[in-house]
Amino acid sequence: MSAPTAVGLRHELSFYTDAASLLAVAVPFVQEGLAAGEPVLVAAPAPRLALLRAALGPAADTVGWADMGEAGRNPGRIIPWVLQAFADRHPGRRVRVIGEPIWAGRSVEEYPACAQHEAAINGALADRAMTVLCPYDAGRLEPGVLAEARCTHPTLVERGGRRRVAGYAPAEVTARHNRPLPAPDGPVSVLRYTLDTLPEVRRFVAGHASAGGLDADRVADLQIAVTELATNSVAHAAGSGTLRVWLTDRHVVCEVHDDGRLSDPLAGRLAPGHDGIGGRGLVIVHALCDLVRVHTGVAGTTVRLHVRRGDTA
Repeated sequence: MSAPTAVGLRHELSFYTDAASLLAVAVPFVQEGLAAGEPVLVAAPAPRLALLRAALGPAADTVGWADMGEAGRNPGRIIPWVLQAFADRHPGRRVRVIGEPIWAGRSVEEYPACAQHEAAINGALADRAMTVLCPYDAGRLEPGVLAEARCTHPTLVERGGRRRVAGYAPAEVTARHNRPLPAPDGPVSVLRYTLDTLPEVRRFVAGHASAGGLDADRVADLQIAVTELATNSVAHAAGSGTLRVWLTDRHVVCEVHDDGRLSDPLAGRLAPGHDGIGGRGLVIVHALCDLVRVHTGVAGTTVRLHVRRGDTA
């Protein structure tokens, strides 16, 4: 895959090891954007937001801010609800974003979805007039994470300027993380559904989600998300599917499996068009859940949804 052209997306990578090395790249990046009249958004975990706000001084009031710990808790939300949404608020203008989707403290369950997100940006936003800079904490992240960052970003930004990254191969990262999902550790409840039994899906989810400590609003969110997937199974797969539900210390987990194969790696990662035709199901699922993992292959497609339990943030 070739690197994005200057007229469309510029997806850039920087490494930092402390506050000074982060600010040395991030502050000029923001200042250059403001000087060029570009709208600027900083989407990062809360500690980095505070650091950058202080460093920018009065200019911080002209920048948009988003806590990636919330807005990007589910990596599948970031493209449609953070990046696309910001660009759409400024039609006809080039926009500039600092986006830090991967940080020390992300769980092992979250990381594959994060890596696939970084790979997906390159195709999803290729034609957008955007510059997205992704800082990586080289002092705290695992070497494998840093190596994959080089595969998903065509350009590396350093104090001395910008250079192309050897080994840029986002499709390889997407494929590398499309692997069977790990088996649950504890007891699992199973429901096989068809068109005639779709109403039972909602009751099944509600019972287990309530028992897992979700409040009424989050139970409803999970019902909507699972029903979207189950309805898609009935309409586009073999007319049936299997729903499994279990609890972890942190999440209520629902997993839907059917015989269909998901051929589009960007499915669910782009906001649907304004024509209202299709494309909304997986976007809704990502919007409602705290983590979505997908595995697809010749044996079918498995979509695993995580919703946080109670006060286990």
